[in-house]
Amino acid sequence: MTLLRLFDKTAVILKRDLLTALRYRNGFLLTGFGTAAELAAFYFLARAIGPGFRPEGVDYFPFLLIGTGFYTFLVMGIHSFLQVVQEAQQTGTLEVLMTTSTPAPVLLFLSAMSAFAGHLIQLVIYIGGGLLLYRVPLENPNLLGGAVVMLLSLAIAAALGIFAAALQLAIQKGSALLWLFGSGTWFLTGTLFPVETLPKPLYFLAEMVPVTHSLNGMRLALLQGAKFGALRGEILSLAVFAAVMLPLSLMVFSHTLRHARLNGTLSFY
Repeated sequence: MTLLRLFDKTAVILKRDLLTALRYRNGFLLTGFGTAAELAAFYFLARAIGPGFRPEGVDYFPFLLIGTGFYTFLVMGIHSFLQVVQEAQQTGTLEVLMTTSTPAPVLLFLSAMSAFAGHLIQLVIYIGGGLLLYRVPLENPNLLGGAVVMLLSLAIAAALGIFAAALQLAIQKGSALLWLFGSGTWFLTGTLFPVETLPKPLYFLAEMVPVTHSLNGMRLALLQGAKFGALRGEILSLAVFAAVMLPLSLMVFSHTLRHARLNGTLSFY
């Protein structure tokens, strides 16, 4: 597949999803109200706790803002890959899509890309709105460092999303993996409080979850303006996770796709 054809297919998929989103404009309003309500809830929670609580040396509200916003972005990004497979199964188009000239992993990536773009816009609005509305100052944020953490985190989210899609093909339980990940990792990754406050066994377990390093790295870069020397540990951890998880997830997806084709269960859901 040439690069030009890949761009053409990406443009077609983005156009399709944009037209679908515009058809349901009320969803934007509901999302906006939900975002405003969530920001207000976290702001008043931070006020109730008081200025004395400064996790990692920053005010609690921006700590919550980055943690909840970026964590939700990653979880929704993972769900995008699963949603692509589930919708194709339910509409009966999965078998057709998987037999096109476009390799299945590439098709999965392209189909999830527009959802990632939409979630990224929501993340920017969520964090930017919170910072502006509640006048949270940022002191020399390391935007380049934050971008590196973002890219590595996206690779990890894609890997987890492909794992969920593979599980959906294999046993139709991809949602179970996503629920387990979403319900367990928010507690371990320091979304609402620093992981250092966890008991030692849970703290060591939290260090094994890549999202922990994503949130730590993003907070260091944006809230503390940490340079690359201070970010090196988090970036290295994320790079190792991405280098191991992404190729492994592609291997698992290809294996389960081939197995589902042989068994005739590709469209089961």
